[in-house]
Amino acid sequence: MVLESLIGPVKAEKKFWELFFFGALYSSIAAILALWIFKDQSSLIVVFLTVLATVPLMYKTIRYEEKKDIEIQEEITLLKQHSRALLSFMFLFLGITLSLSFWYIFLPENLTNTLFSTQVKTIESINAQILSAKISSSSVYQDFFLQIMSNNFKVLLFSIFFSFFYGAGAIFILTWNASVIASAIGIFIRKNLSELAINFGLNNIGSYFHIFYLGIFRYLTHGIFEIFAYFIGGLAGGLISVAIIRHSIDSREFRHVLVDSIDLTIIAMAILIFAAFVEVYITPSLF
Repeated sequence: MVLESLIGPVKAEKKFWELFFFGALYSSIAAILALWIFKDQSSLIVVFLTVLATVPLMYKTIRYEEKKDIEIQEEITLLKQHSRALLSFMFLFLGITLSLSFWYIFLPENLTNTLFSTQVKTIESINAQILSAKISSSSVYQDFFLQIMSNNFKVLLFSIFFSFFYGAGAIFILTWNASVIASAIGIFIRKNLSELAINFGLNNIGSYFHIFYLGIFRYLTHGIFEIFAYFIGGLAGGLISVAIIRHSIDSREFRHVLVDSIDLTIIAMAILIFAAFVEVYITPSLF
């Protein structure tokens, strides 16, 4: 009751940057409680508790956006109005991701292995699939691009379906992705900090900050586009879910919401294609 009452959709859209701190707060409390009370299952409990804190805001925001669908008829104006809600979701996601990255980096290794055990297994599985694809493929980049795009579209579909069936259900998919990205960032930073400490000691402080920069931007360069697309898909599914409850499916209001949701889904798909291109062709050359 306390966490879900801290901010509402109107304030979130006016001061969307504040959602970064709420995301960090929600996930930090979740990490502490997960390790304290549910230590053996903490890698999934931290996701569950973070979702539990964010669902009320997500659902209220989706209802707020659905009202805009009824009030605003011009589609371009409507999409601009949706952008502030999407920005607030993005800052919430960034807060969760960077907060969990912080916990991964600075917790003792035994606690890190417990809190992020399932996420690390997921990363290892993804890396194994990528390595296998590279070894077996003669056209590595093209196959890798198609594989990434296929995975991205699959997650988008899950985001739409989860929001459609559970209202704000996409936040579960996105929080899980935040925890996996945070683990990947944490693994990269801890590994490189360890190597740097062995080779150069603690003299070159600037190099340590450079590792933090690389760790964060290596995964967010393309990840930020993917997550933005998933939030758009989640909003699209949520709008239809709310419209079914509030309006008859043969009403003008429902048709308007449906058209808006289809437009949002098409935009999300286009962003995911661009994100796959960045991940395959641009991110490797930068990092």
